[in-house]
Amino acid sequence: MNIPAGRGRWGRRLAAVIALQLTTAATGLADEPWAERTQALGATTEMPTGTLSREDLDRLTETGKALFEANFTTLDGVGRPEATQAIDPTRRKHPRQQAFFRTAGPDAGSCAACHNQPASGGAGDFVANVFASEGFESADFDSLDPQFSSERGTNHLFGAGLVELLAREMSLELQSRRNEALSKARDTGQTVRLSLTAKGIDFGFISADPDGSVNLDELDGVDTDLVIRPFTQKGVMTSLRQFTVNALNHHHGMQADERFGARWTGSDDFDGDGKTGEITAGDVSALVAWQATLPAPVRMIPEIDGWAEAAARGEENFAQFGCTSCHRPALPLESLSFADPGPFDQAGTLNDRQVGAKAIYDIALLDWAKTLPRDAEGRVLVRLYGDLKRHVMTDNQIDALGNELLSQRFVDRNIFQTAELWGVGSTQPYGHRNDFSSLDEIILAHGGNGRQARDAYEAAERDEKSALIAFLKTLVIVP
Repeated sequence: MNIPAGRGRWGRRLAAVIALQLTTAATGLADEPWAERTQALGATTEMPTGTLSREDLDRLTETGKALFEANFTTLDGVGRPEATQAIDPTRRKHPRQQAFFRTAGPDAGSCAACHNQPASGGAGDFVANVFASEGFESADFDSLDPQFSSERGTNHLFGAGLVELLAREMSLELQSRRNEALSKARDTGQTVRLSLTAKGIDFGFISADPDGSVNLDELDGVDTDLVIRPFTQKGVMTSLRQFTVNALNHHHGMQADERFGARWTGSDDFDGDGKTGEITAGDVSALVAWQATLPAPVRMIPEIDGWAEAAARGEENFAQFGCTSCHRPALPLESLSFADPGPFDQAGTLNDRQVGAKAIYDIALLDWAKTLPRDAEGRVLVRLYGDLKRHVMTDNQIDALGNELLSQRFVDRNIFQTAELWGVGSTQPYGHRNDFSSLDEIILAHGGNGRQARDAYEAAERDEKSALIAFLKTLVIVP
């Protein structure tokens, strides 16, 4: 069959789409001719293993990007009429046939529908807000009232692989301190109290007794297992893999076998939509590889007279006001080797103990990684402007960031992880609910642990505030 090429770029694109559909039907990959199936699903037939070459990594990430941008359909398995959005596989009390539901989900056709600012993998505007809740029982809430759900803005994923690598190294450092305290307590026969720090970030104290018990009452900003969970505004998601499996179910009703398959649920079609094997472990690996290799945000000064000088002064103000106490300009990273599955995930998300061999994605192979700065010891300096720690963000006078009524994974409603500011110049609006239109507004909304820096900013002269904003606007995403 001859396919007319059409005129211009759009004509060529249409011809390519038609050719792909015909090829799909001819090779029997579709349920029927012209079936609207996502072709990238199942393209990664097995989970990758070993250290991938640049060529193999590129091929895997291309598949991951295609899956991230795909508009999944009911032929793929969109919808979950008999399942909720809960992280733990949970069936509804009353099945619902409606494919999309704005609050309880599914609420999007593709990952890129929300992660798109300024490009695929980016953040989302207020219109792309999602609704987070535990999602047990029916989870059919149709109210935006915060007693039912916590409304959240969409975070960007650029540099996410570096963030997860930092979190892994910090977790190991904290757990090493716990082991040190236990060892000293056994050797001395006395209670040992040690500070918990990782990459210069203070996470409180741990006390160990000679009998092997530990006291964790003085922990600050981290879970009791001492695992840093760097994703979501609350800092409750361990890895890109967990985040991906969660989001596929919540937002699309696409259920990953590694959590919703027969191994854990006893069913090949847990969500009751008539589709089995919706998302394989290989599909998840491709999505993780693409997200983990997204380039880190950069600093770029607009070609506007006076901006460079203002931004330089603003960077000084950023430190002088005390912003760097939480928004650390850079954290050192020992290794750029990203292992998938990772070491800290729990049941329902594959970890490195559940597979025969893990894959290694060497971020150092990527062109953008070659420009990452390093310190005198050769460690990569990840300029994230964050600390991967949770902080109280409200007090008796400033409570704008305390609008949530529900805790998430036992993290109090007014506690959030420090937002990494790299990319902030490209991801307006701001705040965990995307309800602050300017950087000035979100700075003034800081209470609790951020109150001192906020007050210093408020007290500054107008020009000094403007300079700080000019600096923050240079932290951008360049796909």
